[in-house]
Amino acid sequence: MKIVESDFQAWMGGVQARMETVLARVLPAPHVAPARLHQAMRYATLEGGKRVRPLLVFAAGDLAGAPAERLELAAAAVELIHAYSLVHDDLPCMDDDVLRRGKPTVHVEFDEATALLVGDALQSLAFQVLSEKTLSAHPEAQLEMVRALALAAGSRGMAGGQQIDLESTGKNLSLPELELMHIHKTGALIRAAVILGSSCGDPLSEAEKSKLDRYAKSIGLAFQVVDDLLDAEASTATLGKTAGKDSKQGKATYVAALGLAGAREHAEALRAGAQEALEPFGERARRLAQLADFIVLRKF
Repeated sequence: MKIVESDFQAWMGGVQARMETVLARVLPAPHVAPARLHQAMRYATLEGGKRVRPLLVFAAGDLAGAPAERLELAAAAVELIHAYSLVHDDLPCMDDDVLRRGKPTVHVEFDEATALLVGDALQSLAFQVLSEKTLSAHPEAQLEMVRALALAAGSRGMAGGQQIDLESTGKNLSLPELELMHIHKTGALIRAAVILGSSCGDPLSEAEKSKLDRYAKSIGLAFQVVDDLLDAEASTATLGKTAGKDSKQGKATYVAALGLAGAREHAEALRAGAQEALEPFGERARRLAQLADFIVLRKF
């Protein structure tokens, strides 16, 4: 299934526009005290990004027949966690970057202390959004959504992956070591997006959940492989962030481990695995399948 299907771009644009509105609504207004913090939170979150994780929430929700009013809040929670992670990743004590989504990073535009608080506040807001309205017919399912997002963001997920990344700088990692790092750093939040989206709809069987998790794991790793390829090949203007930074900083990447051709082949293999996992769902998984193609074939 290819992303050239006539309605995919319209669907994607619709979700992206909807999420801009939803995020603007759930974020504190810029004039509310402390105004500088709230302005920085909005700066970090709005007007930028592909919104891949919200798109995955909506696509998984489409498979489970979930109402859009639930999905937009689950997607906002995931995107707020993602935005917080970017703010903290860009700090001088982490990746020390000055450009994100085509504009100065938060610590450059505001200051380092404010950027630290922005990340903290976005993370707590994510759980407020996820918990304050009914997102599932079953309270225990919504509690599991909170747990899934917390695990994805914590030491056994994104934060743990970032620690492994910091410890791996200047080292040559094997493919299994790279995948361990990125199952945590990048893949955990992508898997959470799929879990949250499907949890907003009709209950799935354990076999169906397993298939969806296989899809999410494959596409989470594929996303990082393509990121590494783009860092090596695309321009700063195209990416909206500093190109070539990983190589300059001695980061462990799929390109360093496999070479450009090998990394491309690995991304294609992961895409094939993701598509295979969706086969039992048929047309219900159309959006997830299209997103797998988009993630691997993207140029930015």
